[in-house]
Amino acid sequence: MRKPARVLLWLGQLDPAQPLPQPEEISADEWSWSRNLAPARRRSYCCSRARLRAWLADLWTCAPLAVPLHSPPGEPPRLRGDQAFLSLSHSGDGLLLGLSAEPIGVDLEASARPLGADALMRRFFPPAEVRQLQRLEVASRRQAVLTSWLLKEAAIKWRRSSLAAELGEWQLDHGTGQLRQLRLGLEPEGRSGRLGTWGWAAVGAGVAGAQWKLWTGAG
Repeated sequence: MRKPARVLLWLGQLDPAQPLPQPEEISADEWSWSRNLAPARRRSYCCSRARLRAWLADLWTCAPLAVPLHSPPGEPPRLRGDQAFLSLSHSGDGLLLGLSAEPIGVDLEASARPLGADALMRRFFPPAEVRQLQRLEVASRRQAVLTSWLLKEAAIKWRRSSLAAELGEWQLDHGTGQLRQLRLGLEPEGRSGRLGTWGWAAVGAGVAGAQWKLWTGAG
């Protein structure tokens, strides 16, 4: 499987009425792992992995089961041998996939999701960022907090870390748009925006020039 020449981002929407995938759409391991999940979680897991395999199979002109995907429930997806780097975000029926030759993290949220912006920023954001946000009007502050959250989740996935370990260590400068890991001094490339009803973010080398692929089909 060749590494992509540029960052690729796929955005799609799963059909909640879609039946479970057929055996040729997901691996035997994925099917076996799914049996331990609650029914709704099982459907979400199986359908998202089938869609991920279909996207990559189309890119690499191969069968879905030939994609060297290792993606147990609750773990970040990866390609065996790190032939390229993946990141997946699933919010409601929305699905965002990032593929890159370098480590990448992506995050997706519904733009209209309930968000206690003030409580969220006071609990999790560094003081300097909170001071910036407090100068904004309420509506602008809500959007800025959501953008910050999206970028930080994507950055933590880029690091292959966890929210519990790192969330409070990331700061977004809302003037310059620069994201910074305060303890380590990392300043990765990051981009965020809105597509339809979704807010999205991607972090990693080359995300500014990412190529988008929007999927609107069924199945």
